Amino acid sequence: MEFLVGFELNVPEGTPASEVKRRESAESAAATHLAREGHLVRVWRPAAPQGETKIVGLYRADSEAQLAGLLDALPIKDWMQITVTPLLLHPNDPTSTRANLFHLPGPRLTPVYRLEATVGEPVDLGAFVQGHRRIVPLTGGTFIGPEISGTLVAGASADWQTVLPDGTALGDIRYTLQTDGGDLLYAQSRGVRHGPAEVLARLGRGEDVDPSEYTFRAVTQLETAAPGLDWLNKGVFISVGGRQAAGVIYETYLVG
Repeated sequence: MEFLVGFELNVPEGTPASEVKRRESAESAAATHLAREGHLVRVWRPAAPQGETKIVGLYRADSEAQLAGLLDALPIKDWMQITVTPLLLHPNDPTSTRANLFHLPGPRLTPVYRLEATVGEPVDLGAFVQGHRRIVPLTGGTFIGPEISGTLVAGASADWQTVLPDGTALGDIRYTLQTDGGDLLYAQSRGVRHGPAEVLARLGRGEDVDPSEYTFRAVTQLETAAPGLDWLNKGVFISVGGRQAAGVIYETYLVG
């Protein structure tokens, strides 16, 4: 079942700023967990008069009772007035072609981490039948996300890249991450970077180009031996990339 849930936040007067910050951080982590479990689908902040904080969320749960349990566990539940509206399928829903169509949930994206990596001098392998091949080492960097953060492991990370005649770059990107807790993650992405010839030429010269001027996307697989992060082994992930003069940025999302 799907539910439209409205929240009106009212922080008690006199609450210390440190307590507000602690609860907001816990609330963000709880939202990430609910999204990963498939309960929180979307969230919006509607326009409201100054001083009012209202939030609207689309939730999924097996029943109203299950939803009530999820909402009761929210860290700032006692600061919120909550309204719940159950939603039913409509025969004119544009996502359905006929009234009795078996309903499938739409995909949703949950941020996992943002990696900012530095790159070294490429190893140029020359022109092959498939394209111009080179290896671009990832020499360092940091990543941060709602549940995991840490650093990139230099010497165990690089992009085995093939550049086509039109400037399109096909990436076989493999890198190793170490979390702040010491756990190791192995990531492998199959990516493509393409766009107008003039834009790709500027990227090829090492210029900073706004990521909105080209497309840089990848399908990513994450693996780890850490029991506490086993959910990474079972996820489907996509990444959005951006190339800079001295590095590269990847924002990776869990597809739910």
